[in-house]
Amino acid sequence: MSLAGRRGLYAEIEPFASGWMATDGPHEIFYETCGSTDGKPVVVLHGGPGGAINPTMRRYFDPARWNVALFDQRGCGLSRPNASLDDNTTWTLVADIERLRRHLGVDRWAVFGGSWGSTLALAYAITHPDRVTALILRGIFLMTRRETHWFYQDGASMIFPDSWEGFCAPIPLAERGDMIGAYHRRLISSDRTVQAKAAAAWSRWEGDALSLRGPQARPAKFDEVDFAIAFARIECHFFAHAGFMTEDGWLLKHIDAIRQIPGWIIQGRFDMVTPMESAWSLKKAWPEARFELIWDAGHASTEPGIVDALIRATDDALTARQPG
Repeated sequence: MSLAGRRGLYAEIEPFASGWMATDGPHEIFYETCGSTDGKPVVVLHGGPGGAINPTMRRYFDPARWNVALFDQRGCGLSRPNASLDDNTTWTLVADIERLRRHLGVDRWAVFGGSWGSTLALAYAITHPDRVTALILRGIFLMTRRETHWFYQDGASMIFPDSWEGFCAPIPLAERGDMIGAYHRRLISSDRTVQAKAAAAWSRWEGDALSLRGPQARPAKFDEVDFAIAFARIECHFFAHAGFMTEDGWLLKHIDAIRQIPGWIIQGRFDMVTPMESAWSLKKAWPEARFELIWDAGHASTEPGIVDALIRATDDALTARQPG
């Protein structure tokens, strides 16, 4: 497709409902719904782990044809308590998605997620394949040691050596052989000053690598103290525990559970946060899914080629064949 022919986001819309959903523990999950009450249901899973929803995420869907649910995962955004690590795992988040589905009175829905959201979408679909009508995934992250080593130990550091120096700065040389472990110790500190210093460096590092344009395109939210602490604490918590997976590569080993579900895999060729190897591995394991490689994109969901592909995918998903 020519650059001029690319699709853009749908118009801005406001939620028609929002609130907090209780869980079986201390967490209360903030959610909102937008679009059409008679539309096809879809749930949006944000990235991180530790990110949050934002108004732009509503705009990947035709508001006249989709009924869109978005929520802040445990400890994130407007969910309460903020930055909490208690009972915060991949599998409690999977349970929250199911709880929200029942809370909203939805029988089955499409699942839309990018980056960590793609991880969580796959984990949810593998666990509850009968509840998923379609999977629309971007910036694939399979929660493997190879991926976290690339971004937090050795790999992306060679592409962004200037930003990597800032990431290393809070960590003494003797501890740099395990950057995730070193950051984890600081981010779970009871001293908020220690937390904040580590969180700022952690968040800026990821923000610097998101876009094809590099550090100059770092989103402003990555410099906000409250966002950075929640984001860094939760993300590092998950990575320090290998995503709470029972084995490395768990998602690909269980992919047969979802092969009948219509799927879209969208990946930026120059994604430095979740490199193309993971998307390629998923494509090979799930050949029925539609794979689209964006030649001029990195990781960010707002890059023009990624927006175009996601908009076309959500339009196509409205009429895709249904499993079962």
